[in-house]
Amino acid sequence: MQRRLPLNPMTLLDGLALLAVASALAGVIWSPKLSNAVARATGAVQPVQVSVDVRHLYVDDVDGFLGSIREEGAVNIVIRNQPSGRVRLLSVENISRPLTQVLPDGSLVEVEDTSPARSVHARFQLEADAETGSSGVVIAGTKLKIGIPVELEGSLYRVNGVVSGVVLP
Repeated sequence: MQRRLPLNPMTLLDGLALLAVASALAGVIWSPKLSNAVARATGAVQPVQVSVDVRHLYVDDVDGFLGSIREEGAVNIVIRNQPSGRVRLLSVENISRPLTQVLPDGSLVEVEDTSPARSVHARFQLEADAETGSSGVVIAGTKLKIGIPVELEGSLYRVNGVVSGVVLP
């Protein structure tokens, strides 16, 4: 009579090793970089132009500040307190309004505010690679819509602004 050896069921260590391998494989498959690469290859990612308005920015040398931003050519963007990568800077412009005064004869006089404590308003035109779909524009996993507060950061500045425009391709 032959005696059969009982089959050993999977031990606890074998189960933990299998779980670790499965979770590592799932992490590789669902990683954001791989998802972005697949989305880029399938055409789901497209360049989108975004306008961000920054209000009440106190700067000593406005022209020098805006020039340094233009030279940098890109900014880091944070959407809803989530870092969303670096985007290309298309342009930045001063959108401050001049001071307006109505004279007694009814005519209007507009002059630029030259006081040292004046605040500047700026508009950043940015271009980002984003997923576009029925739910809107998604940059780095975060939805971007008009009115959402964002933070822009360069080498010499960190400013808060609001999305004022989104142009789809």
